[in-house]
Amino acid sequence: MQRVIASIYQAIDEFNALAPASRQLEKSPATVLFGEGGRLDSLGLVSLILDVEGRIQADFDAAVSLADDRAMSRRSSPFRNVATLAEYIVELLGVNQGG
Repeated sequence: MQRVIASIYQAIDEFNALAPASRQLEKSPATVLFGEGGRLDSLGLVSLILDVEGRIQADFDAAVSLADDRAMSRRSSPFRNVATLAEYIVELLGVNQGG
């Protein structure tokens, strides 16, 4: 789980490098990404998701598609905050959540 969160944080760093100060994201599991209280609009979310997918590919040598029907059909969005996104990625990777 910690490796996945580290990959997400790297994507956040890349996103923040291009985003105005008012849209930058904190690197915390509780950081709201999308929805009420989130700093991302739909275009920002897509940009971040693409960066995260690239980081996961590089860090885990595994291709994941985060914005698919499985993600969109969930009752609780995996894009709500960093922690829910990390949990979803761990689920997709099928790795042990212990780290």
